Amino acid sequence: MTATAPARPRLPFDRPGVLDIAPLYEVLRREGPLTRVTTPAGDPAWLVTAYAEAKQIFGDRRFGRSHPAPETAARVTQAVVASGPSGNYETEERDHARMRRLLVPAFSASRMRRLAGRIEELTERCLDDMRAARDARPDEPVNLHDLLAYPLPMLVICELLGVPYADNDHFRELSRRMSRMDGGPDARAALTDFMVYMSGLAEAKRREPGPDLISDLVAVQAEDPTFAEHELATLAAGIIFAGHETTSARIDLGALLLLSDPGRRDRLAADPDGQIGATVEEILRITAPGDLGLLRYAHEDVEIGGVTIAAGDAVIISNNAANRDAAVFPDPAEYDPARQPNAHLSFGHGAHACIGASLARTELRIAFPALLRRFPGLRLAVGLDDVEVRHNRVTGGVDNVPVTW
Repeated sequence: MTATAPARPRLPFDRPGVLDIAPLYEVLRREGPLTRVTTPAGDPAWLVTAYAEAKQIFGDRRFGRSHPAPETAARVTQAVVASGPSGNYETEERDHARMRRLLVPAFSASRMRRLAGRIEELTERCLDDMRAARDARPDEPVNLHDLLAYPLPMLVICELLGVPYADNDHFRELSRRMSRMDGGPDARAALTDFMVYMSGLAEAKRREPGPDLISDLVAVQAEDPTFAEHELATLAAGIIFAGHETTSARIDLGALLLLSDPGRRDRLAADPDGQIGATVEEILRITAPGDLGLLRYAHEDVEIGGVTIAAGDAVIISNNAANRDAAVFPDPAEYDPARQPNAHLSFGHGAHACIGASLARTELRIAFPALLRRFPGLRLAVGLDDVEVRHNRVTGGVDNVPVTW
């Protein structure tokens, strides 16, 4: 019997396991590419589950992150990260274009290639810490999340921005508070603390600039009085959050994916240089850190996927569901590192595609081969069913990946 979707289902949907997505996404997609749902905050929204419509909306300028009446806009959660409208409705496109101009040099593919050597050094430092943890307690598993998946992206993004890594515990706690789906006032207070910190750091860079992104932004601000202090702080805080949370989750889930099947691990270990590029793309496609999606608001009435999205309506684009659309990806639930083409939407698409995609790819392409070279017998110390998903966080992910060797 074919399953049918409940009337206006409520996000997030139940997923069977840490490497799965909710079966309800496929049920909804069979009924239509867009579905009316209720967000965790209790508001109505459109959910996009089909690849073609997801890609179309990502590239359609009639959708944006801002809203003409933000105080009445539908919200996804009570977090302060990607849960409601952001930016100025009147100037969103212009502000976004300026942001891209500021950041493109720092996140360009050529810059990432030059940065690769430093990322290799930082990866080896993390792997040294894994070895030391195992030597200190040889009978206990090592938490790959705490010793590699979290610190590596944080080390890299701190170095890129010029942020002291010694403050990473502070960022970690603020990120946890900001991304709690039921965060409410505490999430807003955490965001305020984050902004105050970034403003203080910007002031320090004015006095003593360095070869880092925040110093570059401060220099731009000195020449452009329209680039306000709160914009600089918001931009820097957003880069820190996005730059470590999402990549950390991909390292965790990629490790779980590879280590849950020794054949996957061994095939990559046998030819890391030849396979790592395609392997990373498949990890990006099939792993699903969060259970929600990317938020947009319609800026005018739009006909798409057989429905009319009214101006002001919230639209949640499920990258996870789009990346498992059988119309685009044969056997979409199967891990296939030889999959070609593999034009997944994990970084979005179009003008608003993730500007840090090259950095994330560089980190993943370095981390997995280095991990398997250092610990060729690496294996999970628990079953996948014992790995708990962070359901209360917008970014999803896990806190514990116990491994041994």
